[in-house]
Amino acid sequence: MSAPYRRRRKRQLKAEINVVPYIDVMLVLLIIFMVTAPLMNLGVGVELPRSNAKSLAQKQEPVVVSVDAEGNYFLTLQGAPQEAMQPQELTARVAAFVNNNPDVPVYVAGDRLANYEVVLNAMALLQSANVPRVSLLTRQAETPPK
Repeated sequence: MSAPYRRRRKRQLKAEINVVPYIDVMLVLLIIFMVTAPLMNLGVGVELPRSNAKSLAQKQEPVVVSVDAEGNYFLTLQGAPQEAMQPQELTARVAAFVNNNPDVPVYVAGDRLANYEVVLNAMALLQSANVPRVSLLTRQAETPPK
């Protein structure tokens, strides 16, 4: 007697990669990076160096916006005497002057005792006045005796 003939089929192999585990790992890493990224923005206390840079030769007298220790704004236009101004007036005067003279250099001179935020606000006022480039003024570093 012969055993009944059973037809046995072999399973065909799939030639596909299962990407579900890779997607799970990627999502976990994404969540980890999203949680840790805000923690990486902590500030570090830094004492800024003094500058030994030499003065640049300029074709025009610059526009200088000064900030004193109390946070008051002063404007000096091309060698004219300093004038105390409110922020809105400062923005309007600088915008009008820069529109007429687009190549004029604009500097911010902040008192070393002035609040850093007030100096940044002066730079933001100049940005809102469409000043293309703003530079900070510094004093020449004192060389130590040898």
